[in-house]
Amino acid sequence: MHSPHFEGLSEAMLYRSYTPAAPLGHFVEQFWFSADAPLHTRVRVLPRGTIELVINLRDDEIRIFDPAQTDIPRRFTGAVVSGAYSRYFDPQVHESVMGVHFRPGGATAFLAVPAGELAESHVDLESVWGPAARELRARLCEAAAPETRFLLLEAALLERLLRAPERHPAVPAALAALETADEAVSVREIARDLGLCHRQLIQVFTSSVGLTPKRYQRVCRFQRARELGRHTASPDWAHVALECGYFDQSHLIRDFRQFTGFSPGEFTRAQHEKLLLGHVAQIP
Repeated sequence: MHSPHFEGLSEAMLYRSYTPAAPLGHFVEQFWFSADAPLHTRVRVLPRGTIELVINLRDDEIRIFDPAQTDIPRRFTGAVVSGAYSRYFDPQVHESVMGVHFRPGGATAFLAVPAGELAESHVDLESVWGPAARELRARLCEAAAPETRFLLLEAALLERLLRAPERHPAVPAALAALETADEAVSVREIARDLGLCHRQLIQVFTSSVGLTPKRYQRVCRFQRARELGRHTASPDWAHVALECGYFDQSHLIRDFRQFTGFSPGEFTRAQHEKLLLGHVAQIP
């Protein structure tokens, strides 16, 4: 096992992560663990076009707030699958959690359901894995150290990977093209280059990734803009828009509002260096 990365997110909160080797590393970007006092009661999770497995190690419950119903959480068991989102959602921050951040299109090898069926939603892991989900969570809760928990989770995924169906060969190539393409490159052109018709690419891509190619392309462009803007206190958003292939700054602003609920300026104020990757404070 590789040595996990450790960093203190605050004086009272710690974070560890682990990047698995091949073959699991082809499907999983990172295992992660965070514990102790949270900085915020609720945070905002931004869309990344990927699927996440999240396990509450303290209580057998996970609460998710929908932007349309901010006071009433949806309640799940302590192990959930977060499907690929193209909008933000607001989870309750729990004191001790761990998870798996899958690579785009990587989760379907372990979930045995099309990723498109999980899009824009959370489901209990037990509804996908059956009783094995509760058994795994129980073992993870009993383990004393993050390193041991990473090993248990890695073994569980490797066992399922041995039985996993192969991905359509066009999906990795389409992902690579869409992650760098701007509006000038159409999904139809990418499909043609891969030897598929437009409808075929949409079908196999959505089934594997969870979002349509066009929606995934928009999320990737937003993430590039977010990354360019997050390293300065006063980003030049007009320049960011140009660099990332937006028509103009107003186009970028519309995407930010849809994907984060904030304007770019509000988003800058909501960022916090001591929050997990892909999270911002709920209220700027």
